[in-house]
Amino acid sequence: MEKILIAVDDTKGTKKAFTTCTEVCSCMRPGSVVLVYVEKFEGKSLMDEMLGKAEMSTLEEVLQGTEYQEALDEKANKILTYYQKALENKGVSGVTALVRKGHPAEEILKAAKKENADMIIIGSRGKRTSHLFMGSVSREVANNAEVPVLLVK
Repeated sequence: MEKILIAVDDTKGTKKAFTTCTEVCSCMRPGSVVLVYVEKFEGKSLMDEMLGKAEMSTLEEVLQGTEYQEALDEKANKILTYYQKALENKGVSGVTALVRKGHPAEEILKAAKKENADMIIIGSRGKRTSHLFMGSVSREVANNAEVPVLLVK
């Protein structure tokens, strides 16, 4: 595998999966690793899974330059920096970081295609009833990816 894409966020599932990721990367010695973090708009009444592309685009435009967007960007940079340093400390070179906005599964798949990733590594979130109803990001990525997906529990 020349290029591995690793989807990261701030969940326990990602932290557990990351241990496996570092082992896989040190064994396979990929030419490069792409870390992808998808900023997710959150709120008590906001169900982003139900927003279409036009609504997401409008929401992105409205939020641009706001304190809320700055907080999202700061969180993304903090998470990506943490994982990037962890990989570099394990001797993995060629690590780049991407921040995407939108539906997590769609953005992970788009990033994998745009970056010509040979494999996607993503953590499983476990057993949450909300994911049974809405469907999980990891399941959607695994079902729709054009490249192999390593789903880590």
